[in-house]
Amino acid sequence: MTTPPNEPIRVMGFDKASIKWVFRTVILFTAAALLGLWVFQQNISFILLLLLALLFAVAMEPGVSALSARGMKRGGATGVTMLGITIIAAAFIALFGGILFAQASSLISDLPNLVTDVTKWINTTFNQNLDADTLINQLNIQPAQIADWASNFAGGFVGILSGIVGGLFQLLTLALFSFYLSADAPRIKRQIGALMKPSAQKVIVTTWDITVKKTGGFVVSKLLLALASATAHSIFFASIGLPYWLPLGLITGITSQFIPTVGTYFGIFIPVIFAVFNNPMDAVFIIIFASVYQQIENYLLSPRLSKITMDIHPAVAFGSVIVFANLFGAVGAIVSVPVAAALVALLDTYGKRYELIPELAEIEKAQGKKSKKPKSETES
Repeated sequence: MTTPPNEPIRVMGFDKASIKWVFRTVILFTAAALLGLWVFQQNISFILLLLLALLFAVAMEPGVSALSARGMKRGGATGVTMLGITIIAAAFIALFGGILFAQASSLISDLPNLVTDVTKWINTTFNQNLDADTLINQLNIQPAQIADWASNFAGGFVGILSGIVGGLFQLLTLALFSFYLSADAPRIKRQIGALMKPSAQKVIVTTWDITVKKTGGFVVSKLLLALASATAHSIFFASIGLPYWLPLGLITGITSQFIPTVGTYFGIFIPVIFAVFNNPMDAVFIIIFASVYQQIENYLLSPRLSKITMDIHPAVAFGSVIVFANLFGAVGAIVSVPVAAALVALLDTYGKRYELIPELAEIEKAQGKKSKKPKSETES
């Protein structure tokens, strides 16, 4: 049977024009996706810098909002907040920069000796036959390699100069983006809203406010807790005469707050290892002090900061760190938890909640959890 000459050709139920349209659409979509991926890869450093600037701007929001509420213009409030942060950072460097650099350099140089001591302890305790030199070579932390790291990092006078100039340029770029993102936040929100319908504008305003408030509170609370932890542990390490007390205290404070789930244990593990081979009783004291401090943080410090922050399930936080670190490296790991906090805040606001069945309600009651949102009617 032949097809009438005036009837369009059909293949499996589609006419020729539809097939051409689908084919062109697929090609254009694929080309756009590849172009977008290429642009992203070519500008990934700038994109990550912009994300970091956005994170800093959000972290400054509590201070900027407090100053703006007292009548100060938002640009001036942002400038004063950034100036305060700069003064605090400069004061820390002036007071502890020399000690931190000296102790950190000695700590890195002493790593081969630490590996040797740990290897001997493992061989003696667990009847193993590990070779310390082999481990040191595999880890590339022998003294010659450390010297090469320093040499390659410095690259001579020209390398030092170019590194300083490049670092200052990136720091200046980060500061400028952070300033404008914070100072012009209301204008940016208004311009984005102007591109959408009134119904969508309400969603934008709510989403913006929730993201800034919750994420900013989360970052600030973590920074305050990290500062408190680093200060307390550094003072304690210094009081018991632990070598490298300042970098070890900073490592403990930072990892305990910004590495989800395992950060607390990892932050204490490193000082304990150094203490074991310096004075074993110091290791016991460190574990006791860390345990007591953790209880103080959990029951005294964290609840006081819970009003400006939010809870994130450890699995969600840890998973976000792994994913973002794999995709974007160290900067991705830094911004991962705040991004997860923003997403959780939005889901908590817009996600629909239903009344629990008796079996699940009993679980919630047994765990002592209280619902933070009114429950909606169960769908019939």
